[in-house]
Amino acid sequence: MYLNVIQLAESLGVEESVVESWVRKDGLPCIQDRGRLVFDRVQVVAWAAGRGLAAKAGFLAPERIAAAPASKLAALMRAGGIWRDVSAPDVTDILERVVTALPGATPPIRQLLVQRLRLPDGVTWAPVGSGLALPHLRTPVALGRDAATLALLLMREALPLNEPPPDNVPVTRMLFFIAPSPRVHLEMLAQLSKALTRGGLRQLVTAAAPDEQIFAALAAAETPTAPTEVKA
Repeated sequence: MYLNVIQLAESLGVEESVVESWVRKDGLPCIQDRGRLVFDRVQVVAWAAGRGLAAKAGFLAPERIAAAPASKLAALMRAGGIWRDVSAPDVTDILERVVTALPGATPPIRQLLVQRLRLPDGVTWAPVGSGLALPHLRTPVALGRDAATLALLLMREALPLNEPPPDNVPVTRMLFFIAPSPRVHLEMLAQLSKALTRGGLRQLVTAAAPDEQIFAALAAAETPTAPTEVKA
């Protein structure tokens, strides 16, 4: 089965120009057919797998398999780090450093994510109130299953936003995350929202508590609670 540039771009969730760049710079196998590029599906799947890319949908998508549970947030934050005393002008540079250290991703994929991060509207800042935001890449790429991270940015000053937060409290705390797929992205968003409303994580983040206290609160928020016995 052969795919054209449009079909391949849609399958991997990237722009057509990215596919063409992979051909020129990263050895993406292709065939020149009367002035256009076509791709052998088997070759492309092998090339993508070797670089931590997974099909987002369409012609490259494998048969549906049971999804692995999302990684633990505390472990993801240890990978992404807790960044303190961050000034507003340095936020994008810090996020780039988090992306370039993304576990489970190859250098070409990290470079692609950095390019998207640097776009004028490359990040969705997602303020959620109480001075908190959950920023993430606006257009995620389907990555390998282990390509995920979480970073906490503790701001020195408020982050300037085009639109005010829902409660008009300036954003000074950000939990930036990257997920390996759109589905896991939603799972991580739900996990983070739950963690911030359970236990003392929100208070610790707001108070810029020591790293180990924040890690412990994240782990505690993910620990299932035993059901309460109802007596007759």
